[in-house]
Amino acid sequence: MGDIERQPTETVSDRRVVRIVTRIAEVSAADWDACASGDFASTRPINPFISHAFLSALEESGSATRLTGWLPRHLLFEDGNGTLAACMPCYLKAHSQGEYVFDHGWAEGYERAGGRYYPKLQVSVPFTPVTGRRLLVRTSPDQAEREAILLQAGTTLAAELGVSSLHITFLTRAEWELAGRQGFLKRTDQQFHWRNETYGGFEDFLGALTSRKRKAIRKERREALANGIEIEWVTGRDLTEAHWDAFFAFYQETGSRKWGLPYLNRRCFSLFGETLADRVLLVLAKRAGRYIAGALNFIGADTLYGRYWGGIEDHPCLHFEVCYYQAIDFAIAHKLACVEAGAQGAHKLARGYLPVETYSAHWIADPGLRRAIADYLRRERRAVAHERAFLSEETPYRQADEC
Repeated sequence: MGDIERQPTETVSDRRVVRIVTRIAEVSAADWDACASGDFASTRPINPFISHAFLSALEESGSATRLTGWLPRHLLFEDGNGTLAACMPCYLKAHSQGEYVFDHGWAEGYERAGGRYYPKLQVSVPFTPVTGRRLLVRTSPDQAEREAILLQAGTTLAAELGVSSLHITFLTRAEWELAGRQGFLKRTDQQFHWRNETYGGFEDFLGALTSRKRKAIRKERREALANGIEIEWVTGRDLTEAHWDAFFAFYQETGSRKWGLPYLNRRCFSLFGETLADRVLLVLAKRAGRYIAGALNFIGADTLYGRYWGGIEDHPCLHFEVCYYQAIDFAIAHKLACVEAGAQGAHKLARGYLPVETYSAHWIADPGLRRAIADYLRRERRAVAHERAFLSEETPYRQADEC
């Protein structure tokens, strides 16, 4: 990316400093996590993906670095006492891979018109389509001001570097609204999430569905385990390198088919096990004494996040069992309020996962490109809202007057 990789000069205002670091290791884990949790007293972010440990694993393993097109440019806002008051995970990117909010068409159109779309700035958690805070601010009376400062610092950095754009993906709705008020273009999409209505067990959940959906799910679960397949939950201190070896083989098999090259390397999974073991759930399928498939989940304060799936044997409905039904079982058993099962997938609707809106915000430097994208997004938002309304009417859940 050449000269654009230079370190911008820090900005100082009223003894408050906004600066950029090129490695998250330059920030103490306690300070970063205090911002990510929103609380001086807490060092455990509600959402594991914005934790120092998760982001550090991506960088330390080499999964999210300059060589993979994710050059860290994390923004830090320090108060007059030098205390980290807010931060924002930010990357200088040479491509649009691993984002799940697709702007390839914008890039192609701009470059056909003679523009240069890459590099761009990306505020996100790499390879992770999970909604969460992106403006990481400690709780304080001037929290809204600090969030606005982070947004302004992002656009200032983009202007200093001369990049085409700044993109904030899978941010919260409140952050999305704030970004809109500061001139960012607003984009929506949808995912499918499962909600725990204080079910006592999986059968209670099934009882909330229509008769046809109940029968279909019971059939799928029987078929998934019909060939002598057993399911294991592995988390915390029970996680071993052997478990990660098995899962990495599954991950590579799926990743090579979907993306050509899996995003995360083997070292990254070991680091997850070392620093986030109590927030990791591996759901593993075993047949004839060996693991044949699995799904990686992360455990939040009230949500189970499904991330990656793979297998080395093909069995009917095993994907649904390992990824969706086992996640529901775990959430019910551990009284978690929600299961987020990743990006896209209208097939999740029939399995009790309902459409939920997701958000991204985009700052575009070129006025002509900005106008074109703004027009596109107005039409896209209407289409997304229409589809979500339609899918919401196709709910698998019983109506109040049904038996």
